[in-house]
Amino acid sequence: MKKIMDWLENSFSPKMNKFVQNPWVAAISGSMMKILPIIMVGALIFFYNAIKSWVPFLPDLGGVLTYTFMLTSLILAFFVGNQIMEKLDHPDFALTGGICSTIVFFISTCPQFNDVMSVDSGRFGPSGMFVAIVIGVCTGLIYHLYTKLHVLEDSTVIPDFVVGWINQILPMFACVLIGVLLTNNLGIDLYAAISSVFAPLQKLGMTLPGFVFMIFIQAFLYSLGISTWFVSAFTTPILMAGTEMNIAAVAAAGGDLTAASQIVCYENVYLLALATLGGTGCTLTLNVLMLMSKSKTLKQLGSVCIGPSIFNINEPIVFGTPVVYNPILMVPMWICSIVTPIMLWMIQSAKLLIIPAASVTTGQIPAPFGYIMVTGDWRALIWLVVFFAVTYLIWLPFFKVYEKQMLEKEASEA
Repeated sequence: MKKIMDWLENSFSPKMNKFVQNPWVAAISGSMMKILPIIMVGALIFFYNAIKSWVPFLPDLGGVLTYTFMLTSLILAFFVGNQIMEKLDHPDFALTGGICSTIVFFISTCPQFNDVMSVDSGRFGPSGMFVAIVIGVCTGLIYHLYTKLHVLEDSTVIPDFVVGWINQILPMFACVLIGVLLTNNLGIDLYAAISSVFAPLQKLGMTLPGFVFMIFIQAFLYSLGISTWFVSAFTTPILMAGTEMNIAAVAAAGGDLTAASQIVCYENVYLLALATLGGTGCTLTLNVLMLMSKSKTLKQLGSVCIGPSIFNINEPIVFGTPVVYNPILMVPMWICSIVTPIMLWMIQSAKLLIIPAASVTTGQIPAPFGYIMVTGDWRALIWLVVFFAVTYLIWLPFFKVYEKQMLEKEASEA
């Protein structure tokens, strides 16, 4: 175990941190963070609809969802292009880089212009997030390469504002021209072509092994103190696509919530929060054990952390206990992140719990009350007890070993 910890701490973790800090990776993860508030605007409609089911005379506000959640990929294309310029230290191109990326993404959807413009609006939703990322990266690359040309940088004849216009026009013209040539002239459906590349990843992510891996890898990296936001570049498009499929299935079934079938969706991980009880790695159980601990240090820390833990915020307990680089507490965190998604998959496959069909991207609602508000499935309370009991049994033996060490440390210090 000591050799494994040495390798994780001195080799794997530094390399991963370096990778995460790469400006291209940081730009994509940053884009995911910026897109969530916009998705959450649409998420409010699902809570509103829960209230509307009790007060039916309230107006239909579904349009809010249409112009936020259902435009996720279009907006994401802007943020990726924008963030790449920011992270690569090209602030002068941040706005136009984002706008250009959005234009090229729109071109990739192959809109038809006759007497009126027609476009498959479904391509603007979460199912196109991988396409938006690729187009944003390609656009950012063209802009980045253009900055290396230093066009008219030292000109003393042309006014600075004209130089600025030229430098904004040329890379945008190049990006839009490439998009138009590929789609209009060569007849290539860019959206379909890019989607087909990521289709196997999307398909794998929708399976049980894919579901388990997406939750486990975040817990694994988190236990090493590595930000998991860069993983969201791969997990969020898959999870949000599942959400979109569930919403569409319920709508097609006339509002029948049992029509949702995609277990791999964003709300199953974060809104229901049974697989991430208290945060990544199910640390709420650890927090409760700390509250009952004989160790004064652990008990005091547990008292401080319990508030955030209830709302699925576990940074205080993960870094304060610490769980990070703690070989005794890292292991149960990993085990929980494998066991709980398997349990959730089995329960929902057996129709013992409704699969949520809503876009609610917040994970800071105590489990499972946000889920109950959206679905009305009170069975989640029973499963909360079951999940807590299972994770309690996983954490307990490891915690007792760590508690013993803390008691010995406290005794020696006394």
